[in-house]
Amino acid sequence: VLSCTASSHSLRYFYTAVLEPSQGLPQFVQVGYVDSEPITHYDSSTRRKRPAAPWMEKVGEDDAQYWERGTQKLHKTEQMLRENLATLQKYYNQKGGLHTLQWMYGCELESDGSKGGYMQFGYDGSDYLNLDKEHLRWTAADATAQISKVKLEAEPAIAQRSKAYLEEECVEWLQRYLDYGKETLLRTESPEVKVTCHKSSTEDVETLICRAHGFYPKEIEAAWTRDGESCEHETFRSRVAPNPDGTYYISLYTDVEPEERGRYRCRVAHAGLSQPLVLAWEGPAGEKRLGKGEGTDQGLDSCKLSFP
Repeated sequence: VLSCTASSHSLRYFYTAVLEPSQGLPQFVQVGYVDSEPITHYDSSTRRKRPAAPWMEKVGEDDAQYWERGTQKLHKTEQMLRENLATLQKYYNQKGGLHTLQWMYGCELESDGSKGGYMQFGYDGSDYLNLDKEHLRWTAADATAQISKVKLEAEPAIAQRSKAYLEEECVEWLQRYLDYGKETLLRTESPEVKVTCHKSSTEDVETLICRAHGFYPKEIEAAWTRDGESCEHETFRSRVAPNPDGTYYISLYTDVEPEERGRYRCRVAHAGLSQPLVLAWEGPAGEKRLGKGEGTDQGLDSCKLSFP
C-alpha cells in the first residue's frame, strides 16, 4: 500500500579542472547544488564565487564576508586541482590532450532524520578515488589510483577532516540553505496524473501508460497494480526527470491483455497529496485528464490505438 512520501534533501558540490581547455570551457569550474537547484558558481574566467539562485543573496546579507571567503578558498582549490591534474597526467604517462579531474562531495538529510555523505574523485570521466568515511580509507579504482591512495592514507587527518565535514558542517549548511530558500526548496506541488493506453506492436497486447508530472519535491511513489497487488516486475518506469520549471515528471508502462485491463490501476503517492491517487483507464468515450488531487477507480472500457 502506497503512502504519501516525505522529502529528503542534499547539498552537493562539483569541481572540474581541465587541461588544455577548449573555447567556452574554463580551466576550472565549481557549482554547488541544494537538491537539484544550483546555488553557487565559480569559474576560472570570473574568479569569483557568486550566487546561482536569487534567495542565496540572503546569505551575503547576513554574513558580509561569505562570498569573499568563498572566493579566496576557491582560488586555492583551483590551484590545487590544477596541480593534481598535471600530476595525474604524469601518472598515466600522457602528453597533451584534453584531460579532466573532477572532485565531487556532498551530504544528504533523509526524511527520517538520518544523514549520509560521500566524497570521490574522477579522472577523464571515470572513477579514480572514493572515500570510505566509515572506515577512514580511500578506495582506488585502478592500479594508478593506488599511488594517490597511499599518499592520502599516509595522512589520516585528511580522511578524518573529510568525515567530520560531511557528517557535521555540511549538514549544518544544508539546513541553513533550506531555511534561506524555503519558499522554493520546501514547497510542495502535487502531481498531475494522466492514464493513457496504446496498442502494442505485439498482437492482442496493449500498453497502459501512467504519467505523473509537475510535482515537487522529487520524491514520489508510483506503481501499476493488478487487483490491488504491485506489478513492479511487469512495469517499465522512466527515471524521475526535471521539467524546465523546476518540477519533475515520471512515466510508468505495463503490457496487458485487453480482457485483463480492468484489473489494473495506477497508484501515486506524493507529499503534495493528502492521500494516494488511484487511477484507471477510462476509454475513448471521453478521455479524462486528471487534475491535481483527483482520481478515479471506475471500470475500464476499450483502449485507444495511439498516443494522444
